[in-house]
Amino acid sequence: MAEVHVIGEIIGASGFPVHDLYCKWGIHTGGAWRVLAGLREGQTQVDIPQSKDFAVWCHPIDIHFATKGLQGWPKLNFKVFHQDSYGRSELHGYGFCHIPTSPGTHDIECVTWRPAGSYRDQVTQFFLGGGPQLRNPDMVYSAERYTLQTVAMGKVHLQLGVVFRNFDKYGVEC
Repeated sequence: MAEVHVIGEIIGASGFPVHDLYCKWGIHTGGAWRVLAGLREGQTQVDIPQSKDFAVWCHPIDIHFATKGLQGWPKLNFKVFHQDSYGRSELHGYGFCHIPTSPGTHDIECVTWRPAGSYRDQVTQFFLGGGPQLRNPDMVYSAERYTLQTVAMGKVHLQLGVVFRNFDKYGVEC
């Protein structure tokens, strides 16, 4: 089978209105893809940045796939959280990006968003925290997300190296 090896890191995040951030990430693929080695999901540590501009995570990603075809190409999805001084976590953004379809090293900025909710939700969020969240996490990378009212948040920065193996041998064309 054709193989794709993804090696890199989630560098950090910028542009969020709050600090003390961490990220939960996962990889979603179609049915023709199988993980040979590595983790499909993970979580970074909380960074309390001194500069307040950039949360640094430097979280490694190393996953090796085998595939029968290109359908269901891997996507990375992110949930960025803020941790307050009491240790409570509050969701501050969803985002996703496709794994690059060309071999080499890639610098990626993944934009994030969160559901806006109603006016009442916004007032409640301002005074009490929390906020609307998605019932179905798969909505992050489905076409249904375009029907939501959302608010733009910050960016997650990645650096990924992509290696292809045996694509020509098994007739998988990029």
